[in-house]
Amino acid sequence: MRRFQPPVLFALCFSLLAAGCGKGTESSPPAATERTPSWPTKGWTTSTPEAEGLDPAVLTALHDEFASGTHGYIDSMLVIRHGKLAFERSYTHDYRALFNTQPDQTRGQYNYYDPDWHPYRDGDLHTMQSVSKSVTSALVGIAIGHGRIPGVQAKMAPYFADFQVKGDRARWDAMTLEHVLTMTTGIQWDESTVAYTDPRNSCAGMEKSDDWIQFVLAQPMAADPGSTFVYNSGATELLSNLIKKTTGREAHEYAREHLFTPLGIDRFYWKTTPKGLADTEGGLYLTPRDLAKFAYLYLRDGVWEGRRILPEGWVAASTRPLVDTGINKPKNRKYGYQWWLLPHGDGRYAYVANGYGGQYAIVVPEHDLIAVFTGWNIYDKPALSPQMALERVLAAVRAGS
Repeated sequence: MRRFQPPVLFALCFSLLAAGCGKGTESSPPAATERTPSWPTKGWTTSTPEAEGLDPAVLTALHDEFASGTHGYIDSMLVIRHGKLAFERSYTHDYRALFNTQPDQTRGQYNYYDPDWHPYRDGDLHTMQSVSKSVTSALVGIAIGHGRIPGVQAKMAPYFADFQVKGDRARWDAMTLEHVLTMTTGIQWDESTVAYTDPRNSCAGMEKSDDWIQFVLAQPMAADPGSTFVYNSGATELLSNLIKKTTGREAHEYAREHLFTPLGIDRFYWKTTPKGLADTEGGLYLTPRDLAKFAYLYLRDGVWEGRRILPEGWVAASTRPLVDTGINKPKNRKYGYQWWLLPHGDGRYAYVANGYGGQYAIVVPEHDLIAVFTGWNIYDKPALSPQMALERVLAAVRAGS
């Protein structure tokens, strides 16, 4: 089986989109109001919970639970409010001992344990897992803003003429970019009911294949595009090919130039598939502080230091609750453009970049708040769910602050 490659460190618009971004009847949270001229391009300005209207006792209690192992393997916790880093903690775990007791735990072609990457240490790059999907969505928005992709109603099939489609051709031809972004492709896929270590898992099967795109295109079409939500990492991998076809650049190269460099993110690693495409479904590594920068770009409606990075309207389109996932009823998660929407308060939603093992970037615009968590809970479902993380951090927000 393949191990992780040694880390490679990359040194590191227009008024919107085609029809389709206005879909849905529920409104997304409003963009946060800028309260400070400072930007974290060269590093976060630190503050205290009290100064930013947060209850330090609530955050410290959560930290104590992490430190004691109550919520499994948590590696970091950051809370940003009003553009300032108000609370930050990191944790050390003996991952080597953990993985030595589970030597056969793999996902597709990747080992879950590798001495080049584990244990995580404060300041290291950390696996983002499916947070990579939200970053990939941003790249799609940037490509639309640059005129490389005509819009979210663009049909997908023309971008895959070099591949063999084995499913229902009429359904494939009906699939749009928005269907891919919202995980409503209609492709038959299962990475939710069986473990990633199970060979029946569709994502694991893709990652074991030599050609990930062809693997996805070879799957049957089980439903009409747009008719049902099915979480599908293979669909996000299709976006890697789309970005390359339309921009002439691999997704990690496009990200370095048009997303990471403007944000001051000069260290990252992005795994590639056997065919050299960026692993856009789960292969990105960032530091927790840089993940917070990405979330902050969305909190500020895609603008960074007065420069528009994401096209106007992209954040609102991406983070509105477009699709009912049926997950965690009655607190039902919704889905946008590769972002999860978590309910809180009276009809409000926070939006979350959510990755396997406990990678969360939670954005709550009405409170001008970001919370970032990283971890590595892979043998059982992580004890800290994104909904729990959201509710615990919101409990720290002081009334009227």
